Amino acid sequence: MKKVKAYDLSHKLNHRTPVYPGTGKPGFGPAANLQNEGYRETWISVNSHLGTHIDAPFHMLENGKSLDEYPVDSFMGKAFIIRVPFYGHLITKELLQLYEEKIKKVDFVLFNTGWCKYWGTDKYFVDFPVFSGDAADYLLSFNLKGTGFDTISADPVDSTDYKIHINILERGLIIVENLFFPEELDCETGNFFCLPLPFEKADGSPVRAVLIADPV
Repeated sequence: MKKVKAYDLSHKLNHRTPVYPGTGKPGFGPAANLQNEGYRETWISVNSHLGTHIDAPFHMLENGKSLDEYPVDSFMGKAFIIRVPFYGHLITKELLQLYEEKIKKVDFVLFNTGWCKYWGTDKYFVDFPVFSGDAADYLLSFNLKGTGFDTISADPVDSTDYKIHINILERGLIIVENLFFPEELDCETGNFFCLPLPFEKADGSPVRAVLIADPV
């Protein structure tokens, strides 16, 4: 029997976790300790889009669905990882067309742009790859549950109209942002899990994103 490979595609959370420009910093601190209470407990203060997280349609659409309105199987399924060539700043329709047959067979398309290596630096927030207009439309022609990126946003960080977000969210898909692709990741397909916290009216939620690689 072949050993199953599981990959954690999530960034660790702490008070130094990068946040979208203008967003408040997260807070983590002791709420109880062994010396005084006899147990450890942590006080956590975070926004709903911290670290590796999901965007729900409710994030940007007046009548969009919140995460708690989705069935739990919306956050799991077969995924295909596209490695984006490390040049330019667009994920093009031509690139996606190379993988048309593979995209037809999955629930999620994840984009490994290599940008996660800049996590924790100023460069992480600028000039990261995003969809060209026709690429987003092409991807949305498939029957997907969602898509994900190893960048801070699906739109350029200086966007004011969030066209890419809105285009995706209007179709009911979820968006996973700030994915982490480890260097040892050596597969392109697998079972993907990105379960959100089950709070009401969730416009987004941090997730533990995991890929169980398909056997080769």
